Amino acid sequence: MNPLFETEDACLTVRLPKELDHPASDCIRRESDRIMNQTYIKTMIFDFEKTGFMDSSGIGLIMGRYRALGMRGGCIRAIHVNGHINKMLHLSGVHRYIEIQKQEADCEKIGE
Repeated sequence: MNPLFETEDACLTVRLPKELDHPASDCIRRESDRIMNQTYIKTMIFDFEKTGFMDSSGIGLIMGRYRALGMRGGCIRAIHVNGHINKMLHLSGVHRYIEIQKQEADCEKIGE
């Protein structure tokens, strides 16, 4: 598991691994906290392109990043969301706090 972190301007993109379970979520949380302590981050984008499995720790990761960014609307985005992940985001209620997009191009158009 090597999630890729990429910063551009005040945006942090996290390319998530195949399985977003507790160990992966913990690693991503620690690294994103480190980056956010060093760089001003206004928006976080979680790229689910390669992710096929996510458990409740993935939901906790997203909500924790939402709180860390000051609980502003539009500060967290999920892109390349498949049916399983989309269902989890809706069942958990997270969809009320984040923007969910199917294509990365749509993500770049919103709020920029």
